[in-house]
Amino acid sequence: MMRTRPLKVALLGCGVVGSEVARIMTTHADDLAARIGAPVELAGVAVRRPSKVREGIDPALITTDATALVKRGDIDVVIEVIGGIEPARTLITTAFEHGASVVSANKALLAEDGAALHAAAEKHGRDLYYEAAVAGAIPLVRPLRESLAGDNVNRVLGIVNGTTNFILDKMDTSGAGYSEALDEATALGYAEADPTADVEGFDAAAKAAILAGIAFHTRVKIGDVHREGITEVTAADIASARRMGCTVKLLAICERAADGQSVTVRVHPAMIPLSHPLASVREAYNAVFVEAEAAGQLMFYGPGAGGVPTASAVLGDLVAVCRNKLSEAPGPGESAYTRLPVSPMGDVVTRYHISLDVADKPGVLAQVATVFAEQGVSIDTVRQQGRQDDSGEASLVVVTHRAPDAALSGTVEALRKLDTVRGVASIMRVEGE
Repeated sequence: MMRTRPLKVALLGCGVVGSEVARIMTTHADDLAARIGAPVELAGVAVRRPSKVREGIDPALITTDATALVKRGDIDVVIEVIGGIEPARTLITTAFEHGASVVSANKALLAEDGAALHAAAEKHGRDLYYEAAVAGAIPLVRPLRESLAGDNVNRVLGIVNGTTNFILDKMDTSGAGYSEALDEATALGYAEADPTADVEGFDAAAKAAILAGIAFHTRVKIGDVHREGITEVTAADIASARRMGCTVKLLAICERAADGQSVTVRVHPAMIPLSHPLASVREAYNAVFVEAEAAGQLMFYGPGAGGVPTASAVLGDLVAVCRNKLSEAPGPGESAYTRLPVSPMGDVVTRYHISLDVADKPGVLAQVATVFAEQGVSIDTVRQQGRQDDSGEASLVVVTHRAPDAALSGTVEALRKLDTVRGVASIMRVEGE
């Protein structure tokens, strides 16, 4: 039997995502009620600019006082889509204190202060759901937190930022340089006017922290994540990857150590073989590859951003939280029992693709090989090519076997000191093999 008294929802933020949440709540009200077991009512919408016309939303619901809205006491669920750290953090904790559960899309806040938010939710017996914080519409948080709760996840490897994937894909398919591809992404609305959060890897790092925390049942903050962006990726890097049968992607990589006693979490551009499922992820799409002991290899793919896809994830959480509210039993909270340390990047074992500008004369290759040997790094392949000019230089490309990142970094520093090495043209890790 359906309850007739509606569950009341407060919406914090009514931008691209918030406006779509409000629209879907209105246009699919009957379906949502049937799925939840009670109607849901939009009881208030907190915004910064109340004068803006918001089609389909009753102006009487609009307020600039978000604090008063979450303190009302009759609110069952607060949906937070304003982003940033403050005032979102204070509003969420205030919502818990006044009896509301929370659905959030705020990856930055969750990656920075997720443990405190989970603690506040648990203290007050409320839910904190955030499927929309990672990879847009792709169901990922709940499968990791619930569907794989009986399994051990060993690795999460993914493309979790659509802007950077679009840029790298355009560089690969059209031969464009980084700046040209970024301009196209901006023109199409994939990149913000200030793209720093995307292209420098901050967005992906926040998502990686959230994924690692859920997958490995430990606490990971964004400061634990090694981060590199794509601003230094060149057309020459893309061409080198193609010659190796690879493509370049910005990857979020979360791994449990072989002995199970630590984890590593990192975001950086890397070459991956064209045979890997992630290599075929095009334009602004996201995909995450999960490796678990019992389930094996799983891949989640779809649109990772945008108002409608993200709103879909928000509404999915809303249905789950409302069902929990009716049953008076909150859903799963934070699971951080393993308390695994996050190892530094220097301990990560990986492969490198290193492109050097060297003097075009005998003995150079031997000198370079000696440096690798002294650093304990084994060479997989070497390709040397002279230039068709009078520069007296050649290009030397070395691909290593797997070795600790610290050893590879030491190798690069030692190479820079050789008189015969005129410059390090590019350095990139090789993953997915």
